[in-house]
This record gives sequence, C-alpha cells and structure tokens, in this order.
Amino acid sequence: QVKLVESGGGLVQAGGSLRLSCAASGRTFSDYAMGWFRQAPGKEREFVGTITRNGGSAVYVDSVKGRFTISRDNAKNTVYLQMTSLTPDDTAVYYCAAGAFPSGSGSRYDYWGQGTQVTVSS
Repeated sequence: QVKLVESGGGLVQAGGSLRLSCAASGRTFSDYAMGWFRQAPGKEREFVGTITRNGGSAVYVDSVKGRFTISRDNAKNTVYLQMTSLTPDDTAVYYCAAGAFPSGSGSRYDYWGQGTQVTVSS
C-alpha cells in the first residue's frame, strides 16, 4: 500500500507560479512511476504528466509543455509539479498517482492522493 498526500495548492493570479508536492509513504517510493492528473469542475480527469522511477524522464500533455515540470526526490519520497505561466484554464484539483510504469492513462496507476485545489484568477 502506498499513501500519497498532495500539498501546495492555492489561489494564484494568471501568470503566476505554484509548486505542488506529493509525499509518499508505505512501499519503496523508487519502485513507482509517478503521474500528475487534474480535474476541473464539470470535466473529466486529465493527464498532466508522468515521470519515470529514477526521475530520468518525464512526459507532459501538450497543454502544459514548457510551463510545467515534474521532478522527484526519491530520498525524500516526494514528487513535485512546478507550474509556471499559469492561466485560468489550469484551475483544477490536482492529483498525484503511483504506478508500476509511466503512463498517460489513469487506469494504469494503483494509488492516488486526495488532491489539492489550484485556482488561477484572471
């Protein structure tokens, strides 16, 4: 079992930045690829990005490429989502997830956090 707890969400003005953290506990963190997803009100959950177990590679959805960066610190059992140049379209609840392999599909992840709200004002 892996427990994931997100933090760092909040209210930010358009053009601003936020860094989300996802702290993991339970099984060996480095055994898992990590993903970030988001869900806006009235919309389906959307893949944001994913990072490999050792942090050597990350993949992003086109809408966040060049603005968002995923990193991880396996010594701290934490994965991060650095978000810059935020727009109101980035407003959503952001979730981290752990799975055996990096994937853009939520169904490939076994463990999920409770989410953290990010609100971007115009």
